[in-house]
Amino acid sequence: MYLVTGGAGFIGSNIVTELVKRGESVRVLDDFSNGLAANLDGVREVVEVVEGDIRDMETVVLATRGVDYVLHLAALGSVPRSIEDPVTSNEVNVTGTLNVLVAARDAGVQRVVYSSSSSVYGDNPTLPKHEELPTAPISPYATSKLAGESYTRVFARVYGLETVALRYFNVFGPRQRPDSAYAAVIPKFMRWAAAGQPLVIYGDGMQSRDFTYVDNVVGANLLAAKAPSVSGRVFNIACAETCSLLDIVAALEKVLGRSLEREHTDPRPGDVRDSMADIGAAREGLGYKVSVSFAEGLERTCRAFSSKL
Repeated sequence: MYLVTGGAGFIGSNIVTELVKRGESVRVLDDFSNGLAANLDGVREVVEVVEGDIRDMETVVLATRGVDYVLHLAALGSVPRSIEDPVTSNEVNVTGTLNVLVAARDAGVQRVVYSSSSSVYGDNPTLPKHEELPTAPISPYATSKLAGESYTRVFARVYGLETVALRYFNVFGPRQRPDSAYAAVIPKFMRWAAAGQPLVIYGDGMQSRDFTYVDNVVGANLLAAKAPSVSGRVFNIACAETCSLLDIVAALEKVLGRSLEREHTDPRPGDVRDSMADIGAAREGLGYKVSVSFAEGLERTCRAFSSKL
C-alpha cells in the first residue's frame, strides 16, 4: 500500500490518480487546507482518505499503519508565504516531515520518498545545478525543505529507514491552483489571461526556470519508491531546459493565439534569479526520463484551463 501525504493537492492527486490506474492500493493523508476534494474525483471510491494534519503525530501514526511506501508531498509551499510566516512553514515542513519519518520508521515502511525543492540551491549562479553543489537557501521555505532532506538522510543512516529526496524544479500542470495569493507563475498567468488582465512580472522578466510538467514528477516518485540502491540519496527532477518568464508569456501567446499585456513590478525578495537542472543522476539512479516536454506540457495545461480561457 502507498500512503500519499498531501494526496488531494496538485502534485499529490496526480500521483494518486496514476497509482490507481496501476492497480495499487492507496491511502491519502490531507488536511484539505490547500488540497481539494475535487482533485480526487474519479478515484475517491477506491482510495482511503484520512483527513488530518501532519503536525499531529497521532494522525500520522494512524495513516501510516500497514503502509509499504510513503510518498511525502504534504507541505506549506511558497517562498513569499514563508517570508511572511516562517514559523508555520517550519512547523509544517520540518516538524511535519519529522513526524512522517518517525511514524514510517515505527510502522516498518519500506521507503519514504520526500518532495524537496530546487530552492535549496539558493542563488548559486552555477548552471545547470547538480546534486553535488553546495546548498545555500535564501528563504525560510527553502531552509525548511533542506531541513527535511537532512532528516531523510539521517533516518536512512541512523535507523535504516530507506529514504529518497527529490528536488523539484518549478512544477506545473492541471490541478495547480490559480486562485491563491501564493499561486505559481504559470497558473497565475493563465488566470490573468482569462480575465483579460495584464500579466504581472516581477523584475525584468528575464529570470529563468526549469519548468517541469507534473507527469514527469509523478513518474519520478513512482520510480524513486522502488529503485534499488538509492536510499539516502537526493535527485533533481526537471526537464533540463530553461526559459525566462518572458519566454513563458510568448509561449502562452502562441498557444492562445493572441497577445497578452504585461506589467512589470519590483523583484520579490527570496526569489532565485536563474535555475536549470542537471538530471543525469536521476537518469542513472532512478531510470528517470522526461516524458513530457515543457512545450507539450504548456499546451496540455492550457487545454485543462480552456473553460477559463
